[in-house]
Amino acid sequence: MQPMSDAPYTIRPASSPTALLFVCDHAGNALPEGYGTLGLEPARLEEHIAYDIGASEATLALAGAYGAEAVLARYSRLFIDLNRGEDDPTLVMRLSDGRIIPGNAAADAAEIARRIAQVHRPYHTRVADSIARRITAGMVPVLVSVHSFTPTWKGRERPWQVGVLWDRDPRLARPFLAALAAHGFIAGDNEPYSGALHGDTMWRHGTMNGLPHVLVEMRQDLLATPEAARAFALSLKPALDAALAAMGPPEVRFFAADLNSEKGIPMDVTTQTEIEAAVFRRLVAHLQARSDVQNIDLMNLAGFCRNCLGDWYREAAAEKAITLAKDEARSVVYGMDPAEWKRRYQKDASAEALAKFAAGNTSGGKGH
Repeated sequence: MQPMSDAPYTIRPASSPTALLFVCDHAGNALPEGYGTLGLEPARLEEHIAYDIGASEATLALAGAYGAEAVLARYSRLFIDLNRGEDDPTLVMRLSDGRIIPGNAAADAAEIARRIAQVHRPYHTRVADSIARRITAGMVPVLVSVHSFTPTWKGRERPWQVGVLWDRDPRLARPFLAALAAHGFIAGDNEPYSGALHGDTMWRHGTMNGLPHVLVEMRQDLLATPEAARAFALSLKPALDAALAAMGPPEVRFFAADLNSEKGIPMDVTTQTEIEAAVFRRLVAHLQARSDVQNIDLMNLAGFCRNCLGDWYREAAAEKAITLAKDEARSVVYGMDPAEWKRRYQKDASAEALAKFAAGNTSGGKGH
């Protein structure tokens, strides 16, 4: 383990080249300096409301068995839940398991923004960096998220030893469920929770990147001690091995949501590119139709304009060894020579617009 000084995560470095990357969003129960115990009795921070009991040891055991990197959260989910999107209303819980969290009760938008900047965003940036390094090395990353769940909930026993959570992408989840059953485990398909959570870690880093992934939930009574947690996690490895083999070589594939079923519809890279090209053409057509919208207004509002799009088009062409003149590329966006568009449609900018442009034009706007 490598604690990263002030970073809100710890790292288990990879000991061998592997596409696998393990993450544990609820690994730790610490709180940043200055927040005390969030007004709770210290014993409450040892319970499930504060972190996923046994998940850290289970993550490290599996990552170690594969020689893979693991990124583990340092701070309690009571401070901020890393398995939620930044706009999720449950990002900072004011009430958990029927208990008010005093240190969160009065957390306003500014406080939540501070916690995002201090913990949430750096954690996800680190996960994204780990993914990027694998891609740079020529690997398609495979993401495994590890969590744990309580044996009972609201007086009802949960029969599953393992839960396999997934949303659109079935490539790893389905073979893993089959392999767990073949190895004698009682496994729940999207139990005890659903994996279809917009903005969660696997959605953000797996679904949105087209990367194979799965979230594994382990029942906490099977992880009661560090030794038990490591042993149980390792007992799942043969099933995970079988699932990875059944999945085949990992590749980037996007799956669109099917509103009529829980199945995913595969979207290959070619189809994705065609869709993105259609969106670009629609944007260009919209800008050509809205000749009343001035470039300086676009720059002041969004930081880009028609010229930017034309320049990006030119740069993308250059990456394919296609040389375009600046005005030639910009004409694709304008629908005519840029000078002709300027003669027909460009108006004198107001003093207010010019001042706003000058104040915000630190880069990218020169010559627009």
